[in-house]
Amino acid sequence: MSKIVRKAVFPVGGLGTRFLPATKAMPKEMLPVVDKPLIQYAVEEARDAGIEEFIFVTGRGKTIIEDHFDRSHELEAVLTERCKHDLLEELLDGIPVAGSVAYVRQQEPLGLGHAVWCAKRLIGNEPFAVILADDLILSKTSCLAQMTAAREKAGGGNMLAVMDIPHEHTSRYGIVSPGKVSDQLVNILGLIEKPDPADAPSDLAVIGRYILEPKIFSLLENQTRGAGNEIQLTDALASLLGDDPFYGMKFEGTRFDCGDKIGFLEANIAFALERPEMSSAVRDIVKSFT
Repeated sequence: MSKIVRKAVFPVGGLGTRFLPATKAMPKEMLPVVDKPLIQYAVEEARDAGIEEFIFVTGRGKTIIEDHFDRSHELEAVLTERCKHDLLEELLDGIPVAGSVAYVRQQEPLGLGHAVWCAKRLIGNEPFAVILADDLILSKTSCLAQMTAAREKAGGGNMLAVMDIPHEHTSRYGIVSPGKVSDQLVNILGLIEKPDPADAPSDLAVIGRYILEPKIFSLLENQTRGAGNEIQLTDALASLLGDDPFYGMKFEGTRFDCGDKIGFLEANIAFALERPEMSSAVRDIVKSFT
């Protein structure tokens, strides 16, 4: 019987250069979608999927993330004094329970594979999730919860969230060579990082949700550089093919690339439209510009 997924890694050490100057002093993961930072959406998604331990791989200038997931007794006192109990409850609900959060530094920006490797000693010998806060997913059931349920049904193994993309965009993603398809699951036969459209084996792209077996660390240990002269997680995953069950899951929901300015703006509109107290006003605003 496969082990359940209890731990999640959040790589948050990137510089966020595409959002400069906004991210000069503020981590991109703290950019708000409506009224909640991207990283909080990611943590809540993990918690909804049954994750018990939250591991942040950080870098310089990221202490604001630690502060966000900590208690602020002064603010809590002010909210209590002003009888803003609903807001206080919402703030406290967003903080993981004491002892469930850990932080480790990625001392050099050497790529996603390196960031995941930095969490090795905190993961140990058990399966774990990786969530990229840049990829925000609007769905009835959280993407990671869909993945953990599908993995349990399949009996374990590695699982990646995948989606169809325009063929001309393959050079932006890790691309899957698909095998047998069963319901939402695709057997993965191969993976290639950011191929030219002419060389892409499909239009099925990996997005920022992973459930991985701990074997991945023995491959990341080699620190082999790939595309962009970085240690690519996709390259290590490709080396695992054939050892354990390896699936892509076509998740239910809409994914927004919040590492891109247009995707970030689109996410703000979409999430605002989901809020009953503001959806009508947002629709009127959007209509006024069309």
